[in-house]
Order: sequence, then C-alpha cells, then structure tokens
Amino acid sequence: MPDPTPNIPGSTTTPVDGAAAIALAQETYARAKAEIAKTIVGQDEVVDQALTAIFCR
Repeated sequence: MPDPTPNIPGSTTTPVDGAAAIALAQETYARAKAEIAKTIVGQDEVVDQALTAIFCR
C-alpha cells in the first residue's frame, strides 16, 4: 500500500506534541470566542457555530 503522505523534496516535518496542540487550540478558541462575544452579545450558540465552522475549514 502506498504511503499516504507524499515525499516532497526540501520539505520537513516536525513532530507535534498532541497535548500541546490541543491546549493551544482550546486557548485560541476561548480567546476568539471572548472577543467575538463582545460584538455578538447574547448569541453564544451562534458564536460557537461560527467558530466551529472556521476551525473545521
């Protein structure tokens, strides 16, 4: 079975600490939600859905 990741000359990958990546994503989400909630007041579900859409992209 072929390797799903292509070998591109000159590209390098750095191992990622999964726990650190999750913590960073959680912090980024919380900060973004707090800032957006300053403008979109009382619509927590809408803010959550918008951020989910952004992060999924």
